[in-house]
Amino acid sequence: MLVGCILGVALIGLVLWDAFETVILPRRVTRRFRLTRFFYRSTWRIWSRLTAAAPRRRREMLFSVFGPLSLLALLIVWALGLIAGFAVLQWSVRTPLSLPGGSAGFTIYLYLSGTTFFTLGFGDVVPMDALGRALAVLESGTGFGFLALVLGYLPVLYQAFSRREVNISLLDARAGSPPTAAELLRRHSEDHGQEALRQLLYDWERWSAELMESHLSYPVLAYFRSQHDNQSWLGALTAILDTCAVVMVAGPRDCERQARLTFAIARHAVVDLSQVFAAAPRQPESERLATADWAVVAKVAGLTPADAGESTPAFRELSRLRGIYEPYVAALATHLRLSLPPWVPHAHKRDNWQTSAWERSATPSVAAAAGEDPHD
Repeated sequence: MLVGCILGVALIGLVLWDAFETVILPRRVTRRFRLTRFFYRSTWRIWSRLTAAAPRRRREMLFSVFGPLSLLALLIVWALGLIAGFAVLQWSVRTPLSLPGGSAGFTIYLYLSGTTFFTLGFGDVVPMDALGRALAVLESGTGFGFLALVLGYLPVLYQAFSRREVNISLLDARAGSPPTAAELLRRHSEDHGQEALRQLLYDWERWSAELMESHLSYPVLAYFRSQHDNQSWLGALTAILDTCAVVMVAGPRDCERQARLTFAIARHAVVDLSQVFAAAPRQPESERLATADWAVVAKVAGLTPADAGESTPAFRELSRLRGIYEPYVAALATHLRLSLPPWVPHAHKRDNWQTSAWERSATPSVAAAAGEDPHD
């Protein structure tokens, strides 16, 4: 009896505390063991392995399902844990029930707990003593509070997701699909482009801070995929870090201070998030900035050929900056099964806004509206 009571109370306390830390507590939890952390690590590992053999498009679709589906599964796990905990309590104290014969097995107590938790009020099985009724009232209040918590939790998550995706969508016309540092700098090299670039980096400084706060509080958001397969929050953040690094070493000087501020908070975000997912820093699987790509980046950044060699101070400083963020974005990309963007677009592709499901390439009128040659 005593062991059953301790087990029931421990299970209820574990679930309620885990739900409190996950939903209400607005900070990262550093404790080694957490029910939610164990749940996501195990389910993500299984889900990733099951979808590894699928074709790319189907695999991305399955990955996009994991975030919302795992969230619902976590809520079910919490509910089942609370129901089981109260059932163990009722069973351990041998609560008399309104049944013929007055005796019942554990399954009947589990049924009583389930109907009480969801406040169904069938009335076919009810506790007959004061302690059992008190436990039933406590469970009913817990269930009511749990459902209210869930109803308040989901809108907060989806609002944070929507705010995250707005700037990612805006980046499409400014840096290409997927976004790259070279394309972002090229599209801001025209008249008044420096001011536009400075404003963009300012906006992304705030976006990075919001991303860090929301994803540290609700790590499940990291598993939510963007609308397009060639877009992701990690890819956009990496492209911004790349751009800031180039601006810091090669200009334009009017944007250098803002680039440093944006780089600092963006790097802070990827480091903290890699700790949340226990993703140890690692080098990218392939070199992201090849020699030919550096030549392109240096050109759009305004460096002369003499200043763009791999032995120049600019390249050495860029390599140093890359070394303090690339291992973390590579670790997150490996864990979340996301692709990191290149530094330079490998082929001239239309942006996502220029395409549709009916016509994958932009029409001449659309391309002209974008200020591009439709035959490029």
